[in-house]
Amino acid sequence: MLDFLIEPMQFGFMQRALLVSALAATACGVVGTFVVLRGMAFLGDAIAHSALTGMAVAFLFGGSIFLGALLWAVPASLAISALSRRSGIRVDAIIGVVFAGGFAVGVIIINSLENRAGDLLGILFGNVLGASWEDALVIGILAAAVVAIVRVFYKELVFTTYDSAVAEASGVPVRLLEYMLPVLVALTTVAAIKTVGNVMVMSLLVVPSVTGTLLARRLITIMTSSVVAALIAVVAGLYLSYYFDLPTGPTIVVVSVGLLMVVVLVSPRRGFLLSWLRPKSKEQTDATV
Repeated sequence: MLDFLIEPMQFGFMQRALLVSALAATACGVVGTFVVLRGMAFLGDAIAHSALTGMAVAFLFGGSIFLGALLWAVPASLAISALSRRSGIRVDAIIGVVFAGGFAVGVIIINSLENRAGDLLGILFGNVLGASWEDALVIGILAAAVVAIVRVFYKELVFTTYDSAVAEASGVPVRLLEYMLPVLVALTTVAAIKTVGNVMVMSLLVVPSVTGTLLARRLITIMTSSVVAALIAVVAGLYLSYYFDLPTGPTIVVVSVGLLMVVVLVSPRRGFLLSWLRPKSKEQTDATV
């Protein structure tokens, strides 16, 4: 068993992959909690897909993928927030436009590049096994920035998440937070793109946090459970991809979804299996009769 755990970590690429994935998973678990509780899952998907344009432009000019994604994702997240407040257009419609437009432009740019099929697959589905120490440093900075911002504004974010009207009446800077949270989502998606790719980044942002909501009630406990679920998914996914020669990003996603399915069945709060096995109270029996 010990050899099973140690063998993959003898290779530098696996060490870097584990570090990068763990950093991304931590940021996703923290920010994903707010994304799930506030019903913003589509926002994360839109920002991730629209960032393809920035990544494609970076490829075109030989620049950094992370910088290209960041320079596109952050303005896109701010534009969504600004337009939803000032244009009168429903926010889901604006998100759909950003999603479709950014992704389409990125595909057009990538299509103009020659002999970049491998790079395209890495962008779309992740290439964490090819991560460098420089990638780990950039992702570490992004993850640390996300966690630090959430730590500083934690109380305000919690208050706004549960009742934004009361929070605003109490003097909480709700408008600032409405712009800040999409930016945090943008930073997190950029940090996770190397691990699971542009197409599936929402899964690492959302699925572990849904798992967390099934395991806990208090927000801090939900967040902790989300981070743990994300870490389990990336570690198990890396080992499975190593031993069974599977694509790493999709394997991490499958493990994450599988973990969620297990929790759905056996969760002490809402597990289907436990609810079937738990004896009915007298009131429930009378109601069914």
